[in-house]
Amino acid sequence: MNKYELAVVVSAKIEDDARAAVIEKVKGYIDRFGGTVTDVDEWGKKKLAYEIQKMKEGYYYFIHFESDSTVPSEIEQRMRITDNVIRFLCVRQDAE
Repeated sequence: MNKYELAVVVSAKIEDDARAAVIEKVKGYIDRFGGTVTDVDEWGKKKLAYEIQKMKEGYYYFIHFESDSTVPSEIEQRMRITDNVIRFLCVRQDAE
């Protein structure tokens, strides 16, 4: 099992419960493909480095999970079509 970190930027234009639903959906993707979510860091609303889809702010989340090497590609495929996700990035963390 490898350790991964998934950074997700969610639209600031949606309500709190809709934003929570997006993160739950992402966590559901991880569980569905055999991964285990270990931690979710919510950084809150931050200013974006540049305007994306006419938005200047987004909510940042960092989801730490453990899974096999095939899971990140499966998650990324679903993240591309998930509504209200502005940007995402999944990186493998080095073994400590």
